Amino acid sequence: HLGGVLMIASDMVDFIRHDLMVFGVAVVCFVIVMLAVSFGSTRWVVLPMACCLATVVFMFGYLGIVQWRVTVVSSNFTSLLVIITLSLTVHLIVRFRELQAQCPDATQSGLILETMKSKALPCLYTVLTTIVAFGSLVLSGIRPVIDFGWMMTIGISAGFLLSFTLFPAGLMLLRPVSPKAERKYINVLTDSLATLIERHGYKILLVFVVIVVLSAIGVSRLTVENRFIDHFKDTTEIYRGMETIDRKLGGTSPLDIIIDADADFLTSRVEGEEEEEDTFEDAFEDESQDDVGLSGTSYWYNTYRSDTVDTIHEYLEELPETGKTLSLSTTMNLFQHLNDDKALDDFTLSLIYKKLPEDVKQSLVDPYLSEDGNQIRFAVRLFESNPSLRRNDLLEKIRRHLVDNIGFSDEQVHLTGMVVLYNNTLQSLYRSLIQTIEVVFLAIMLMFMTLFRSLKLAVIAIIPNLVAAAMVLALMGWMRIPLDVMTITIAAITVGIAVDNAIHYIHRFLIEIERERDYKAAIRRCHSSVGHAMYYTSITIIVGFSILALSNFIPTIYFGLLTGFAMGVALVANLTLLPILLVLFKVGSNHLPGKVATQSI
Repeated sequence: HLGGVLMIASDMVDFIRHDLMVFGVAVVCFVIVMLAVSFGSTRWVVLPMACCLATVVFMFGYLGIVQWRVTVVSSNFTSLLVIITLSLTVHLIVRFRELQAQCPDATQSGLILETMKSKALPCLYTVLTTIVAFGSLVLSGIRPVIDFGWMMTIGISAGFLLSFTLFPAGLMLLRPVSPKAERKYINVLTDSLATLIERHGYKILLVFVVIVVLSAIGVSRLTVENRFIDHFKDTTEIYRGMETIDRKLGGTSPLDIIIDADADFLTSRVEGEEEEEDTFEDAFEDESQDDVGLSGTSYWYNTYRSDTVDTIHEYLEELPETGKTLSLSTTMNLFQHLNDDKALDDFTLSLIYKKLPEDVKQSLVDPYLSEDGNQIRFAVRLFESNPSLRRNDLLEKIRRHLVDNIGFSDEQVHLTGMVVLYNNTLQSLYRSLIQTIEVVFLAIMLMFMTLFRSLKLAVIAIIPNLVAAAMVLALMGWMRIPLDVMTITIAAITVGIAVDNAIHYIHRFLIEIERERDYKAAIRRCHSSVGHAMYYTSITIIVGFSILALSNFIPTIYFGLLTGFAMGVALVANLTLLPILLVLFKVGSNHLPGKVATQSI
């Protein structure tokens, strides 16, 4: 069995390779099937796939040229780019088919031009909001998350440019065909939601209020504590190896506890050396130091401090979360055993230290004692398979015991090693979550105000998507799913992608309300037009993320399923709560940007 930090890193690399291959192929196959079933035409499969694959190939080429390595956090960027690019092309397809059905005598070039013109602005803003969502990840302070944000920013920009050039260019080369009727089940779903809004609008609003309250409670239960072993399925070698090493070989994850000499001792030592320099000749000083030995000059390597070292060692080894502990106490016990279990005095300790062969000293003394003897190290290994392991609580407990019970100052005690590194990363996740959500919220609000020129409309547009983000975080809180380097991105991604549907819906609603000033009729027409595109793109995103459940890396599985859940909630919220808010606050055509208000559909 293989385990430990190196094994974790090695297995993560293998999982990345596996995920890139499996997710890429699985998402492409699903997209092909979805397009074929939804639109029933070869062209509506080939053109979107050409845009998606061109985007992915571009990103692979770019990452290869600049030598930008893919990490476990960014391993799903292929699937995300395919899904996001496809959502753009699906909106173009639905709009083109809608115009073709309304104007069967129009030329192919005229339909394409009108499609591009009518969708350019909402698609541009959907892309910008998604870029803002992923771009906010650069504030996380965690390098893999930052890199993931930049990768997606570049990839989404490429996807937008290719969708609005490759798609119309390819469509221009194809001969016109008669439009096929929409699938009936799509009409039934969106029409049912429109009817539900008409009949039970206030009840739906009340339901969402209750959801928000429950979400607030769930978010307050979020945690960031998890174990390395929880990242892997119990069928993987890394899981079995870590479990066996914990059970039989004394623990897996390394924790180092370093304790300095007392500051007063170091000060008196320096003063003593200065006085000695004034009193004796250099030659006699060297001889004097040689006679005293390390036990006479060291803070830790003497019989006076050995009891304290033993006490600390025993405390660390008795903790239920810790396994094997090695320290100067281990070395001292070995020396005493070699001395027929007789107590050691300072002279014997100095003699042993001088006479030890260099290779033995490097194994028994150097790892646990500094050269001057004024700093000691306790090498502790933690049981990763211990269900009660809470790193942050354990580290704080150890520090408080050494300070309050043993009597060291805070400045003397240093905790370090992989356990501390990982714990600090986890503890920074919650702060990063708050920062990214704040940045996404403010940036998208500013973009909405620029697009719709209305603070009221900007708030209305963001509310359903914040509800979706809050619900997925609340679900994590209620189910005790901890935040990690993967799930930390869910909220920002949910808001950034889900607002795309809000932009498309509001843009179309403002056009429809201009026709008759009839809110019910406007909602029905929106649900039967742009609602279809929202359905297609959302289903693609939901299933695309759910495919990540095929991973062997547990955080990736959680990320895929939770993000898919959030996208489903966002779809329902944007097709129910959003139109209710638009009606409730009497949103009208005066909010339309530019000349769109005067354009006929």
